[in-house]
Amino acid sequence: MILSRRDFLERAAALAAGVGWLGAPSPAPTPARDPLFRISLAEWSLHRTLRAGALDPLDFPATARNAYGLDAVEYVNTFFQERARDTRYLRELKSRADDAGVRSLLIMCDAEGDLGDPDDARRRQAVENHTRWVEAARFLACHSIRVNARSAGSYSEQMRLAADGLRRLCEFADGHAINVIVENHGGLSSNGVWLAEVIRRVHHARAGTLPDFGNFRLSAPGVQPEEWYDRYKGVAELMPFARAVSAKSHDFDAEGNETRTNYRRMMKIVLDAGYRGYVGIEYEGDRLSEDEGIRATKRLLERVREELAAIY
Repeated sequence: MILSRRDFLERAAALAAGVGWLGAPSPAPTPARDPLFRISLAEWSLHRTLRAGALDPLDFPATARNAYGLDAVEYVNTFFQERARDTRYLRELKSRADDAGVRSLLIMCDAEGDLGDPDDARRRQAVENHTRWVEAARFLACHSIRVNARSAGSYSEQMRLAADGLRRLCEFADGHAINVIVENHGGLSSNGVWLAEVIRRVHHARAGTLPDFGNFRLSAPGVQPEEWYDRYKGVAELMPFARAVSAKSHDFDAEGNETRTNYRRMMKIVLDAGYRGYVGIEYEGDRLSEDEGIRATKRLLERVREELAAIY
């Protein structure tokens, strides 16, 4: 069939408008669906490698990307303890993360004093010690620092003291647009009811939690019998305040499931709370190498994510 110039132009216009030769609209492309959650890497997963000097902390972001295909990381302050205000070092770390296309999410802060210390002077000093990590987190474009809520005294007294120290730190962090998030990390902080109430008492928009799948031991290290808080109940109690989530892992069975935590059950708790952010791999086992443990945790999280996609 020979088309007239007029017919040709009319049909070309129809095609340009997304209409086929028979007048039927062309199907619109299906938009790509965002994953239910994204996966990041906690620096602690490589703590033995780092302590052995086999990995420079400056190379951690590139390792997350190149070795594990992950685009976000969570730092641990003890691997650059004296560098919090070293702008040259922080600039290099940020540059390497940017070059690798890796987001810096948060800094896990330890060994800076107890934010719930019963002694007011020591509690104030602990707050002051943490302020440099707030500044470092802002420099690195993180959204949070992760802190502990250690204290001493009665149940209610520790709640009051921890809330006081956290509130003071949140007031400082607010000026730097950084969140202060508390991990269940032993003692009363591993009691979900207690920690959730502490966050309520802080009553500050910058205060939140970092629920960890495995850190629910209530008894002190070495004390027998060990006393544990129910991990699924604890995570459910902390999720309303969560700004990050830590997928703690230790070992895996022949099917690739974590032997201490039912990841499918746990991730349903996380997702049912409306959380859609990063879930950080934090491998802490010793049967597998750190490399193998990270890969096993990533495979499990990816499998669970795929399984749950049909539900959510």
